[in-house]
Amino acid sequence: MHILKFSQLAILVPFALLCLAAAMSDSAAKALGDQPSSPAVHIVYTERPQDEEPEAYHIRTLSAVLGSEDAAKEALLYSYKSAASGFSAKLTPEQVEQISKQPGVLQVVPSRTYQLHSGPNNLH
Repeated sequence: MHILKFSQLAILVPFALLCLAAAMSDSAAKALGDQPSSPAVHIVYTERPQDEEPEAYHIRTLSAVLGSEDAAKEALLYSYKSAASGFSAKLTPEQVEQISKQPGVLQVVPSRTYQLHSGPNNLH
């Protein structure tokens, strides 16, 4: 039986971890590659509409990309009207690219959820 020396383990373990990380990264990329146009929630920041209700303006902006008012209403998740002007909607990467070019659209960002760690039991 061959026993590995500490110096050999010091080289082998990081190498094995690196290979494992690369394999996991590759399989995650393949999984994502299988669904290149799956919709994800994005927040679309727009100029504040002047002579139109915000939700109607948001639906009209979405309709220009999705092709119909019904599709826009289905994709629209929420209209922001007070502190910011914009909306959240489920969009494919291609739709994000298209809506970014629409007049009045200022910015499109993926929606992210952050978990807050607070309280006496959640301190780390």
